Amino acid sequence: MFPGRMTLSPPGPPCGPPEELQELAFIERPIRRSLKVGVIETVCSHMTEVSTCVRNEEYDESGGDDNDDDDGTCWVKLQEAEGNPRCAQSDAVCRSVWQRRDSDGHTGRLQDLLSALSQQNQDSISQSHHQTAEEIDQLTVDEDLNDVERAVYLLSVGQEVQRASVISNLPSLVRQNPAETFRRVVPKVREVLNGAGAEIQLAAATSFLTILQDDIILIHTHTYSILKTVLLHLNHRDAVVSSAWLETLLSAINALPKETIKQEVLNPLLYQSQLSHSLQARLAACRILGKASCKFDSLIVKKELLPLARSLCRDVESEVRVCMCHHLESMARTIGVDDTRTELLPELLELAGDEESSVRMAAFDSIISLMEMMDGDDRLHLLVPLVMSACDASSQVDEGVMVSLSFQFGKLCSGLAGSLSDEQKRLLLQKFQVLCITGLPTEENRMDVSESTLIRCNCCYNLPAMVAFVDPSHFLSDLYPPFSSLCSDPEVSVRRSVAASFHQVVKLLGSNVHVIHKELLLLLQDSALEVLDALMNHLDETLEVVLSRGDNLLLDNKLPELLSALLSAEQQVGSSLRWRLHEKLLHRYSCLSRLLPGELLHQTFSARIFIILTTNKVLPVQKEAARTFCTFLRYNRKQEQRQEMMERLIQDLAQGRSYWNRLRFLDVCEIATEIFSRKYFNKHFFIPALELVHDPVANVRYKLCQLLPWLRSSLRLPADKLLLQKLDFCVQKFLCREKDKDVVAMIRKTVLELDKLDLSEPFHMRHEWDLLDQKKEKEEMLLLEMEQLERQQNDGKLGSDKHVERKRRDSKTSLSSTKSVSVSSSTGSSSSGKEMRKAKLSRSRSLSSQPTSSKPMNSDRPL
Repeated sequence: MFPGRMTLSPPGPPCGPPEELQELAFIERPIRRSLKVGVIETVCSHMTEVSTCVRNEEYDESGGDDNDDDDGTCWVKLQEAEGNPRCAQSDAVCRSVWQRRDSDGHTGRLQDLLSALSQQNQDSISQSHHQTAEEIDQLTVDEDLNDVERAVYLLSVGQEVQRASVISNLPSLVRQNPAETFRRVVPKVREVLNGAGAEIQLAAATSFLTILQDDIILIHTHTYSILKTVLLHLNHRDAVVSSAWLETLLSAINALPKETIKQEVLNPLLYQSQLSHSLQARLAACRILGKASCKFDSLIVKKELLPLARSLCRDVESEVRVCMCHHLESMARTIGVDDTRTELLPELLELAGDEESSVRMAAFDSIISLMEMMDGDDRLHLLVPLVMSACDASSQVDEGVMVSLSFQFGKLCSGLAGSLSDEQKRLLLQKFQVLCITGLPTEENRMDVSESTLIRCNCCYNLPAMVAFVDPSHFLSDLYPPFSSLCSDPEVSVRRSVAASFHQVVKLLGSNVHVIHKELLLLLQDSALEVLDALMNHLDETLEVVLSRGDNLLLDNKLPELLSALLSAEQQVGSSLRWRLHEKLLHRYSCLSRLLPGELLHQTFSARIFIILTTNKVLPVQKEAARTFCTFLRYNRKQEQRQEMMERLIQDLAQGRSYWNRLRFLDVCEIATEIFSRKYFNKHFFIPALELVHDPVANVRYKLCQLLPWLRSSLRLPADKLLLQKLDFCVQKFLCREKDKDVVAMIRKTVLELDKLDLSEPFHMRHEWDLLDQKKEKEEMLLLEMEQLERQQNDGKLGSDKHVERKRRDSKTSLSSTKSVSVSSSTGSSSSGKEMRKAKLSRSRSLSSQPTSSKPMNSDRPL
């Protein structure tokens, strides 16, 4: 017996929330995998479960002593069973066999197990061939039939699943042969639909909708044919099927001429009593009116469609009134401003006072949507009183109006700003402050939790518009209290909403951004990852405004707090399984290279990014960390720090003990070709990458073979002749000494790609790449020049301090007149030199602060 192997158990399934389990999809895998491993692991896992069950039962029966009656036969038979092609079903069979015990109470022999497995295989094979010859003949179609004839045949005598398949494939038939399809297939489809089930009805509605949306019909006769079919099934008893046919009809309205729409679609609606129709039909009529009104001129809409719309606005069912309210806007844009004021606005104002909350909310939304069509008098005499009354009503019980008002508040304030008095503006601002705390424990009115949360989320959405409404200079006194309350709201959805609009508020505040510094730290340190995710979408824009204050942040001691919050946010995200959020965060942090001083960036973020690069197991996160680290390296203006960062890349990655780190270095090289110029890349990355040709791990050599075309494309003759010789020597070494079959296959493929490099790209593409590389090289030279200027400035400050100290000591023994002349002359000459250096430095900074566009990721670049 093999006790060690008999007690093995397969690893259990991963546990955790579904969103975290989805994040495990991109955990890094080795480059190459053997195809046999998965099969062997699958078979062994099933047989190991069987052997574990055997050992456990034998152990229970013998009181812990080994049974010697099988003498190893158990494991041998299990190994024989591994070759069974239906091992996936072995577990259930084994469990049934082990339940049978002999008269002595012992478990049955493995011969019973093997015989049961064989019997099950025979049963499953016989069940898979249960169809009779007659049934097979019914499913057989003559191969000589073309697509149209086959479709007609299957629609006539085929089974339901075959008919559904033909109807689903109808758009393809129309593309191939539209005339024959509409002449022979579509009539058959119409016959099949009579009395067909919901599945075929939905398939037909979807196919006709696809045909209409893809514009594959060339003549209106075909569209008319589809229209007749749609109208026939529009009032299907199944609501889902009826809704699908309605969508098809609305799409057909766009493709049909006016006369056909009026005769076939509108006349049944206009000249039949709406009360005799079902609720579903009246709802469809509302949508049809809204869609068809765009096809006709204002006179027809006013005379024929508007009366029907009025009757639907007064329908006994609130659902119909709500639906018609939503589609009055399209009718208003057709009939014009004057008729809207006289015909539609009275209806909407009447609906705004409806007994049903949903109707009032729909009418309120429609009126606000039409605000741009109103002149100043209409806004002042119609809209402003409505808004003020809605504010008064919403403070009591009308939750529906409160939800609608909170969503439209910013648009209302922006559109009515010129028509409001100071008192009305103050009332609107007070109402917004009340909405921001609706439903909180400190608020007196009791509302449904979901409704109050939605209201506060809507307030977050309207924050930028409200900041513009009150003027940023009054933000601290008017809007800061509700803004701070929303940032610390107990509901995650509210904090997520305010984080999503935070960057817009920051931009509007401008120089006053320091007043919300506390709230930025609060959101960065939020415990909910959803809040961080929303904040990260525009974090670079936020940091650009916040960090533009420069020295003021240092004087206020706010910069260390901000950097600490950024680091804690990264650690919180990195410790979770949300790798997509981690990748996004690292991408946003790359903007710090042009916003923070180089010394501070190197001390706080560079080390952390390098740790992520070397320890994180998720490949997209690794690559984004490598990109961010290379960005920090490029814009660092300290020669010593750049040298230190480059040495860490070489020592810890290129020469690291783990082959995973050496693979990461090759990924860094691939990213470095996008960020750095060819000259910089060849100087620092080219040779360390080629040295990996001696790597003992085949995966590393395999990755190097893939990277060789990138390395070759970075060379330019005759300047890089020596590097080209080293690369050719590397290729020859691969061809002569490589023994791994996968690496040999890859190097042969790479050699073919290297031979095509000179002929693969046209001249204009090579010219664009050369111009981009020249731009990068020029920026790198300016960064070096800026470093020298900063060093000279620092040296000049140190020398001037010493000079002032010396003058101060000499002033005690020298004449005041002589001292004043010497000081003025020296300071004049030094100030003129400083001004020249400052001008040059500012020009360099302006060029270096611009982000460099990445060059195309293409290995087929010319030498």
